[in-house]
Amino acid sequence: MARSILLKGSRKLLNAWAFYDWANSVYSLVIASAIFPIYYGALFRVAGIEKVSIFGGEIARAPLISYTTSIAFVCIAIITPLISGIADYLGNKKVFMQFFCYLGGVACIGLYWFSLEHIEAGLICYFFGLVGFWVSFAINNSYLPDIAYPEQQDRISAKGFSMGYIGSVILLLINLAMVMRPGFFGIEGEGAEMLAMRYSFASVGIWWIAFSQYTFYHLPKGNKRVGERQRVILNGFRELKGVWKQLGHERRLKRYLGAFFVYSMAVQTVMLIAAYFGEEEVAWGSGEERTIGLIVSILLIQLVAIMGATLTARASEAFGNIRTLVVINLIWVLICIYAYSVQSPMEFYIAAGFVGIVMGGIQALSRSTYSKFLPETKDTTSFFSFYDVAEKIGIIIGTFLYGFVAQFTGSMRNATIFLGLFFILGAILLLRVKSKAPN
Repeated sequence: MARSILLKGSRKLLNAWAFYDWANSVYSLVIASAIFPIYYGALFRVAGIEKVSIFGGEIARAPLISYTTSIAFVCIAIITPLISGIADYLGNKKVFMQFFCYLGGVACIGLYWFSLEHIEAGLICYFFGLVGFWVSFAINNSYLPDIAYPEQQDRISAKGFSMGYIGSVILLLINLAMVMRPGFFGIEGEGAEMLAMRYSFASVGIWWIAFSQYTFYHLPKGNKRVGERQRVILNGFRELKGVWKQLGHERRLKRYLGAFFVYSMAVQTVMLIAAYFGEEEVAWGSGEERTIGLIVSILLIQLVAIMGATLTARASEAFGNIRTLVVINLIWVLICIYAYSVQSPMEFYIAAGFVGIVMGGIQALSRSTYSKFLPETKDTTSFFSFYDVAEKIGIIIGTFLYGFVAQFTGSMRNATIFLGLFFILGAILLLRVKSKAPN
């Protein structure tokens, strides 16, 4: 029996789209934020070294993973428009979303074999995990105006982020139980904890691939671009140029994108460095207390973010998207100021709680606001490609500037104040967006 095509705005289609957040968010929590950073550091501590020889040179562990991450985001910024151009002409962006989903999932499974002896292969898996996550996520974002009407987009965007937070926390709790009580799961012998972490990487890949099947089953292929198919490979970049030209006629959208670029630069930087800030600047006591404390703070951010995304969606309905985003940016400013004085674990937990509230809200509302401001077009992939490229360039610039300020001043605390300036500028730029905000 043939599968029926779901209509735009139908509950099943909206839920299927949001469910991809449930499937892939385990990567951003378990791999990017929690288990992998701990495992990576433990590898070097167990070996009693701080540097490793790789590709003919010697480099310390911290810059090694940082450079790998930066290179991955540069590639993501290049790949995303390439894929969008090809997808628009083939009219089947779902197949590309599937490819990068499976690439990321398999790469996570490959992290099971991450070791200092095979550091190059391990970093390649880490690299492709990042690429698979962000490119597939970008394509999923581009589906939002295709599957939801404007009045549905705030809530379904928030629901997607909330599902992602819930799903990722569930798997992280299972993985933490494996790490803390490996014998209960049949993982025994010397190095059982490290082996349990490696199993957690594989579990992320399996979870990601398995749960994405519900999304892939119901999502449409995508809109096929009308016209001649010439220079399809580079068409994505021409489409980005076309989007930029269109922005000249879409003043509100252009101003919103400028504001988004600035404050998103700071948001994404906070997401990437929060754990490192907590590890270096907070007086935890013992190493075990540090590990447990950081994991608890990460869980706190995830759980509170569920409430934050929902509350922000409701606030946008009452006060409008732009006004709500301005308030959230101002709250971020206060968090940055507070983070400068954080010393104790409890103070760090308080900061993490407030970060969770505004982090979930600003991500979900930014995505749906952009979708609402789009002009009438079937070329949603190119517009969201532009959105995601802007976000990735912001990540590259933000992390570089944060590191530069921290290195130049000798303190990560000074860098938090620097990030606060971006949120202030973001709020000012948002106020320049036409006051007729979407509701």
